[in-house]
Amino acid sequence: MKGVLLVNLGSPDSPTAKDVKPYLDEFLMDERVIDVPKILRNILVRGIILQTRPKKSAKAYAKIWWEEGSPLIVLSERFAEKVKKHTKIPVALGMRYGSMSIKEGLQELKEKGVDEVLLVPLYPHYAMSSYETVVVKTMEVKEEAFPEMKITTLPAFYKSPDYIKVLSQSIAEGLKDFDYDHILFSYHGIPERHIRKSDPTRFHCKIDGSCCSVNSVAHNTCYRHQVYETTELVKAELGLSEEKVSTSFQSRLAGDPWLKPYTDFEFERFPKEGKKKLAVVTAAFVADCLETLEEIAMEGKEQFEAAGGEHYKHIPCLNDGDAWVEVMAKWVNEWELSGALPL
Repeated sequence: MKGVLLVNLGSPDSPTAKDVKPYLDEFLMDERVIDVPKILRNILVRGIILQTRPKKSAKAYAKIWWEEGSPLIVLSERFAEKVKKHTKIPVALGMRYGSMSIKEGLQELKEKGVDEVLLVPLYPHYAMSSYETVVVKTMEVKEEAFPEMKITTLPAFYKSPDYIKVLSQSIAEGLKDFDYDHILFSYHGIPERHIRKSDPTRFHCKIDGSCCSVNSVAHNTCYRHQVYETTELVKAELGLSEEKVSTSFQSRLAGDPWLKPYTDFEFERFPKEGKKKLAVVTAAFVADCLETLEEIAMEGKEQFEAAGGEHYKHIPCLNDGDAWVEVMAKWVNEWELSGALPL
């Protein structure tokens, strides 16, 4: 029997330092998130970051926490419940980090008689710290606890016509009655070395401004190429002018070169160039979370206005929108009927 496991990032159980600390420990100790030798990662994470970060992060989570719980969890649950109503096979939800585990999701499917699973990492783009770690963790859990299960993984859907159409429609809806000067596609940032590590050719990805536009097998696992491709496809779908759209990267750790340009630098630059009405799209995520609701919708607005910006709007993620639900259900149903991946 077939079934589906949707997997997103995860969240602390509450916006308190007590619950944030173990969540951050699991997240930051992942070798695909902070990719240094374990002994150094242990010193950096447990000896330095976790001494102060949990209190700061707890305050940030408290700013965006809903009465029902973590926005990411609530929205993911709503999305999964809606997808279930459009499919004939079981659908379960798991998180890469935190208490709603991948193992629990697979166990739920097993108890319903599922032995063939479509794994859906809820990330449009391939990155070792998001999409890849979900796949690796799921296969580890399968081998350890569910060896009889067959698991097929949905590819990154960054350029799927279905995804681009529904993302574009969502952006268009968010832009209604907003007279913008500029639209910024702000994606989650990653270290430049992650791009090079994910390059199967070991030579194509030079991050030199041109390699992302030169066709290569490396693009199948190149986060930078894929996010720029998403921006370009949405731009074409909506007929947006070249000079009014750009791409940047948010959230970085000090000490290493990360993908540029940096979103916070762009917030300061735009008003100086006369771009004082800004719309921001966070298309690295399909559900709003700490990074979109606190870092972009709140802090980003403050940074932009402090630099002289006048009007600022964060376009919500796809969340549990009906059109996005229908797209996922379509992919699931195509796989259920034919066994072939829809992308």
